[in-house]
Amino acid sequence: MLSRDDILGSDDLARELVETPEWGGEVYVRCLTGAERDRFEADMLQDEETDSRKRFYNLRARLVVLAVCDDHNLPLFMLNDVEALGRKSAKVLDRLFSVAQRLSGMTKEDVEALTKNSVTTLDDASGSGLP
Repeated sequence: MLSRDDILGSDDLARELVETPEWGGEVYVRCLTGAERDRFEADMLQDEETDSRKRFYNLRARLVVLAVCDDHNLPLFMLNDVEALGRKSAKVLDRLFSVAQRLSGMTKEDVEALTKNSVTTLDDASGSGLP
């Protein structure tokens, strides 16, 4: 049976090297920690007074900031890099987002559930479903 020390000392943050030829190389993407995933989800489920478009804005860049790391599992980006990273290629961000999502055990349904209230609110407000 595993001990507390066994569990806390285990390296369970899977990571994967992902080709990013658009950026001239490759980067590591790792799974989120429990705390990082909770923060990501909490940011998406902010209180109802928050403009729903802001919750959904830069979804891919937010996850990529949390998941892209160096070869020692240290983050390459800081949270204040979300805006700048959001201006990078959607194709690259989507590729990295998909790997982070898979490694973190985050299903497509999980992401849809997080954004469902945003889309519903937008549909109700504008009739178009678009921000």
